Amino acid sequence: MKTQWLLLVGLVFAIIIAVFSVVNVDAVPVNYVFGETEFPLILVILASALLGALMSGVVALARGYRLQHKVKSLQKEMAVKESLIATQQNELAEYQKSGVVPDAQVVTRKDKKRAQAETSDEKPRDTL
Repeated sequence: MKTQWLLLVGLVFAIIIAVFSVVNVDAVPVNYVFGETEFPLILVILASALLGALMSGVVALARGYRLQHKVKSLQKEMAVKESLIATQQNELAEYQKSGVVPDAQVVTRKDKKRAQAETSDEKPRDTL
């Protein structure tokens, strides 16, 4: 439904630009940095609209690529954490089968950093 509304708004905008440019067909001077020339105003308006659409399309594609990359990295992180949860659930099931009650552990930030460092093959860094 959202796509249909966007398409409708885009179509209305295109019709407005087309009507506006057909009404303005006089030749106008276009000043470049290196010179000046005359073009029909209809071409100037349509070229400006086309360049604006292309620029917004490039920005949208760049944003989509960046978001896609972020989603993939978050999915990888989620898979790692899900496997860690599954491992811990298996260990808990083994403890419950054997009747052993594990001691409660308090996990601190330092412990988390050590565990992360061990998984990434880095030395743990102590921070204050």
